[in-house]
Amino acid sequence: MRSIRYIAVHCTATQPTATVSSIQNYWKNEKGWKMPGYHFLIKADGEIVNLLSVDKISNGVKGYNSISVNVCYIGGIDPKGKPKDTRTPAQKESLLTLLKQLKKQFPNALIQGHRDFPKVAKACPSFDAKTEYKSI
Repeated sequence: MRSIRYIAVHCTATQPTATVSSIQNYWKNEKGWKMPGYHFLIKADGEIVNLLSVDKISNGVKGYNSISVNVCYIGGIDPKGKPKDTRTPAQKESLLTLLKQLKKQFPNALIQGHRDFPKVAKACPSFDAKTEYKSI
């Protein structure tokens, strides 16, 4: 099993209506990735889609993927493409539940947003995950 130091929270930087398949196609066809960007993707209705086993490496945070589990909600921008916390109540509930499960599995891992990693110039996940989930 990998040594997990981070549970990274992401947004897809898409509209909340984006589909899992459209996101996967983007990774494959535009980015050329063989592996998904995230281990888990949370749809607007709160459904958690497991895209990759946590023992495998995803493409969430450059330079940190080997020591991270990457969790993402679909959304994160307003209709004009500006960063915005677009999480639905169902996504918030599912994200909290998932993070609690992952923290039990990896008790020493830090939960933080993509934007909280060094040299990251993104708003992702469009809210302060470090503060919101500090009590987990």
